[in-house]
Parts: sequence; C-alpha cells; structure tokens
Amino acid sequence: MSVLVYTEHAEGKFKKSSFEVVSYGAAVAQQLGTNLVALSIGNVASDELNKLAHYGASKILTVSEDAYKSFVNQAYGAVIAQAAQKEGANVVVLSASFSGKGLAPRVAVKLNAAYVDGAVSLPDTSNGFMVRKGAFSGKAFADVSITSKNKVIAIMPNSYKVVENSQIANIESFVPTTGSNDFAAMVKDIVRASDKVSLPDAEIVVSGGRGLKGPENWGMVEELAQLLGAATACSKPVSDAHWRPHSEHVGQTGIAVSPNLYIAIGISGAIQHLAGVSSSKVIVVINKDPEAPFFKAADYGIVGDAFEVVPQLISAIKEFKAVNA
Repeated sequence: MSVLVYTEHAEGKFKKSSFEVVSYGAAVAQQLGTNLVALSIGNVASDELNKLAHYGASKILTVSEDAYKSFVNQAYGAVIAQAAQKEGANVVVLSASFSGKGLAPRVAVKLNAAYVDGAVSLPDTSNGFMVRKGAFSGKAFADVSITSKNKVIAIMPNSYKVVENSQIANIESFVPTTGSNDFAAMVKDIVRASDKVSLPDAEIVVSGGRGLKGPENWGMVEELAQLLGAATACSKPVSDAHWRPHSEHVGQTGIAVSPNLYIAIGISGAIQHLAGVSSSKVIVVINKDPEAPFFKAADYGIVGDAFEVVPQLISAIKEFKAVNA
C-alpha cells in the first residue's frame, strides 16, 4: 500500500499547489506508515521532477509520451487510476484546482473509491479515516468519515502549507494503457497570461467592484496587486459590464479562491460573491458604505472612499519597501 499524488505543472514547471499536494500526501503517508509516490504527466525536466523529492516523494512516476503533452481530462484520469493500481495506492491526492476538480471524481469512479472534494486539513486516523472539508460554499466545515478501501482526496489550494521533507527519490517512466475513447475530447489550445499571477493559485488577491465606477479606474487596483505580488479579480457585475475579463470573475458562478489574503475594493459583498471568497484566510474590505454586507465577513475593514484609501495604501507600501529593500 502507498499514497499517490498527482502533480500539475504549467509548461514544465510545477505549481505551488503541486508542492502543497506532495507535502499533504507525505503527511498522510507518514500517518499510515507507508511511502509517497508522485505522478507527473507531460514533459518535465529531471531537475524539476527532483523538486518533488524535497517535499516528501520517495518515488516519482513520469509519463512523457507525446500523446499526453496536452491536458486531456479523460486520458489523464485513466493514467492516474492506472498508476494508483500499479503502486497499490489506496489513497490518491490531487489539488482541487480547475483541472483537479474534473479529474478527481473521474479517478474515484475508476478506482471504486470514496471521494472528498475541498479537503482543508489532514485526515484524522485516530479512529478510522475522517477528512474535514469546506461546506455550504465555505461557510462551514463537514467531517467526512471514509470507510471504503480506496480513497480520493482533492485538497483546496492554500489550505495546507508547503513542508520540506527531503527524500532520495527514484524517477521511473510509466507507460499507461489508454485507448482512442480517452482522447475523444481534446484541448486544442491553451492561452496563458504569463505576465500575471494565476488567480486560482494566488496567495494574495486584489479584487474590485462597481464602486470603482469604470474600467478607466482599474490602474490603482493593478498597481496595488503588482506591489503585493497578487492576482487581480473582480465581482460579477464588473465582468458582465466588460470592465474586466470574465477570467477574473470570482464568486459562486465564477472562480472560487482561497488565498491567504483577499482585498475587496468597492465590492458590496453579495452572497454570491462571498460564496466564492469565504475560504480566504484573511479578508480586507475597503468600501465607503459602512452598511456594506462584506464588512460582516471581513477580518479588517476600512470605511472610506476607495479613490482616497487605495492611493494612500499604495504609497505606504512603496515607503515600506524602500526602507526594507
């Protein structure tokens, strides 16, 4: 028996969420007294693969055939399931990322496994196998008891810290068996905004709403985000008005995020928006309306005009950076 983790990468570079998954998987393997196997699909250089060993992987399986260069949900699901069967892995861990949310249930079906989505902490194995996950759009937690032999866990990004646990890992090539049906639906092209921080993986998110009055005022949001190394986001009315691209829309019908810090500027805090950001560790709200619903969910709030508050915040950060450079 072992624990298997699937590690995502973008253009041959592992995401931070992959190191979180490996760290989480290593901790689960330690709980169960077994080893951790990491699976990488697609072309990744050996020095990049070796990074997985720094966080606890004692064995690394790599699938590098040309057919798997581009992400294909059905094919990748089959590969992960076959790798789990090969390694005798009763626990499979993935990130609850955009692609992970599609892969995890597919893998669970193939392995006849129980599935927990949105896990936020390590399993409690003191009396069985209990996993805590977010519930009701992040407003509560649910403790799920898994009794099946096989288990698939998708962990929320930024919910588990990256922990160094260096191992000497063997890197092995793995050749899965897939058929034409696994490639019936193909991704033809992926366009990445390489100059921006990925929103789903961001540790800090700066988001704007209708209180900014128009797209011409977004410069201060982008400047604040750049200073903080953050991703930019927006509320649904903003994307619907085409002030910002739909790829930046966070909320119940957009992208759900769970950064360490979420800064909301000029957003009232409708329930649909809160549903997508409530998993954030710290929420800061800037709004001139003291009755804005968002203040009830905020850890810190500033009642004031965004056009006065944000420039002062930018200036203060610049001064701090200049002194502490």
